Amino acid sequence: MVPSGATEPLALSARWLDRTLGGGTLSSLSFPPARAVGRGAAWYRGDCHVHSVHSDGELTPDELVVRARAAGLDFIATTEHNSAAPPGVWGQLAADDFLILLGEEVTTKTGHWLALGIDPGEVVDWNHQVRDGLVDRCLDQVHRAGGLCVAAHPHAPYPSGDFMFAFRGFDVVEVWNGLWTSDRPWNADNEAALAEWGRSLAADIHSGSWRPAMGNSDTHLEGQIGIPHTVVFAEELSTEAILAGIRAGRSWIAESADVDVSFTARAGGRVAGVGERLATRGGQVEVRASVQGVPAGTVSFHTDRGKVHRAPLPADGVGVVQWDTTAEDSASVRVEVRHPDGNVAALTNPIILT
Repeated sequence: MVPSGATEPLALSARWLDRTLGGGTLSSLSFPPARAVGRGAAWYRGDCHVHSVHSDGELTPDELVVRARAAGLDFIATTEHNSAAPPGVWGQLAADDFLILLGEEVTTKTGHWLALGIDPGEVVDWNHQVRDGLVDRCLDQVHRAGGLCVAAHPHAPYPSGDFMFAFRGFDVVEVWNGLWTSDRPWNADNEAALAEWGRSLAADIHSGSWRPAMGNSDTHLEGQIGIPHTVVFAEELSTEAILAGIRAGRSWIAESADVDVSFTARAGGRVAGVGERLATRGGQVEVRASVQGVPAGTVSFHTDRGKVHRAPLPADGVGVVQWDTTAEDSASVRVEVRHPDGNVAALTNPIILT
């Protein structure tokens, strides 16, 4: 299901709709609702990079949703290659406690990116590359729909997988992609993406515009969904609220639902969580990470000075690690949790100290 080279996104969308609907109307077809009942303001787990048999995946939408729910997820995003979510396929799979966002993996010759939160039937043109300067028009299209643009798997090990576009204009970086992994969802390509994002974080925060990290499975095959996934704090279980949480960096990445991380910073009675700013007023800052589900692992704190503190977790994988700093010494703090073999089990977006 790869469109054959149109350069106008709206024209491409119109042709796809005409071919798919056969004269029907979009409003009469079943797409997932943009809001679920959920748990109100809460942490929600979701996988925003998923492929079904409607592009190059092995599983049907029904099978994907069953497995996503079994993996402890609250939401997924449909991201077929260069095509919209088919009408009448996903709508009946949503539930009061399960949200399905509409998206697309825009698969270009010089990198892939995710368009999350686009409208039903909308297609973002894939026929652009670094040297033609057309990507900004496509990013604008997604932003006009209220969606997010995610730089996907920046160091994927196949032709066109390397992300050659500048991150400028993109909202989020997928630093952890689960597709090209074996027994654990981490590899050298993810390590390179994390290091690249981490190096740019200090300068981006200083400039007032930083891009949060996210992690997704890039599911194509059985057994991949939710490994890893992004845990988002959202005001409700809706497309708008989930995207707002991801956009703000109110999120962290988990290897699986067995892993849990709570990350806070406290100064003078004020507390901030992941993705938030903490006004320290020049005082001491207590940074605390509570972790479950990583037996004998390690917790490390990272600032604009690199890795600044590291502590082990006990054999049962449940522990609390604390470290003190100041805003003068640390413009931001983030957490990495790793298994004894060095593979990542979880990582967070930063708390910004001012």
